[in-house]
Amino acid sequence: MNEMIKKSGLLVWVALLLSACQQNQHRVSINEQSFVVELANTENTRALGLMYREQMAADEGMLFVFPDAQVRAFWMKNTLIPLDILYFDQNKKLVSISENTPPCRNTTTRCPNYPSTMPAKYVLEINAGLSQQYGFKAGDELIINLKK
Repeated sequence: MNEMIKKSGLLVWVALLLSACQQNQHRVSINEQSFVVELANTENTRALGLMYREQMAADEGMLFVFPDAQVRAFWMKNTLIPLDILYFDQNKKLVSISENTPPCRNTTTRCPNYPSTMPAKYVLEINAGLSQQYGFKAGDELIINLKK
């Protein structure tokens, strides 16, 4: 009986720990579809982005936060996985999507740019194909929940 109480207590402790970890993650959502995101809000983190990643879970992504809204252009140098790049304006409304953006395998010339069609302050990178799967479209709102 004592061993059972110990195991139950351990399970409760693990559940609380996992719950706390989930609360300490940056999250964004679009149309109630949620993603755990890494934050790229400095020059260095924005420059590195998702380079050298071999995989990313379907519910993960990277949120780029810029100090102002302007036309943004992303490239896929050293990015190993195809991505959807979603551009949001200063009001967190989706203004354009670069769907199924391929990795740049070219090592002899500059990789192509994938620009937004309108000024963007926020950019979300997620796995390729998810924008279409979830039906994301211009005007959709990005809800940002950053951990404290």
